[in-house]
Amino acid sequence: MRVMVQGTSSGAGKTTLAAALCRIFSDAGYRTAPFKAQNMSRFSHRARGLEISRAQAVQARAARARPSQDMNPILLKPRGDSTSEVVVMGRSMGAMDAGQYYRFAAESGMGIVRESLGRLAAEHEALVIEGAGSPAEINIHDIANMATARAARAPVLLVADMERGGAFASVAGTLALLPARDRARVRGCVMNRFRGDREILEPGLRRISKMTGVPVLGVVPSVRVGLPEEDSLGSGGRAARTARGVEKKIAALAKTVKDSVDTGAVMELAR
Repeated sequence: MRVMVQGTSSGAGKTTLAAALCRIFSDAGYRTAPFKAQNMSRFSHRARGLEISRAQAVQARAARARPSQDMNPILLKPRGDSTSEVVVMGRSMGAMDAGQYYRFAAESGMGIVRESLGRLAAEHEALVIEGAGSPAEINIHDIANMATARAARAPVLLVADMERGGAFASVAGTLALLPARDRARVRGCVMNRFRGDREILEPGLRRISKMTGVPVLGVVPSVRVGLPEEDSLGSGGRAARTARGVEKKIAALAKTVKDSVDTGAVMELAR
């Protein structure tokens, strides 16, 4: 089983939806792991001396899985001078500017991604895969979205942020910019961070589904998730108390998503 969560933009809610699905799949009895091919983040987590994004460490907790470098094989840590520290399979390769990194990604990135996916798939029954930014960034060589979906043979859920406005246009525009083979992978949409009367929203949901041919599988209300800004998944003392707090927040997030998204349909897609 595998499903990929992509977004119409950065900050659309991919990370939290993926974390919720990790817990929902785990609750259903599947050995589950998160995966994000490439993450750009200042926050990281050390797992057995190797570094991955904090977000994938939180998702691993949601999946009740042990964090590993295969869950986030490429981590970009911005340095503020148009360069990023590039961490590959948990180990730093030093700083690269955008041009250097895109050359590296084009030459080696997908090989690294496929190897990590293969190892995770061998050890887990379900993979919840997160994209990066938007799959419709047509100016860059993108290994984190549709290239990963193709490698994983995963259907895609497209998430749009209703809190910012323009969610319907962002869904339609994203799908319009995708090549036909990738557009066909998008099997459902989720509208995230909705505030207001659901009945007023319904005509828009029906229209966007009819226009795009992609069903809206859920509308997630705007809620305060409260997952940690800094990594707090260690053991002992204050860290352990914080970890218990993280566990409660993950459970609450999973319940919110399960109550507002047709997760049965999502699991059918994942099969």
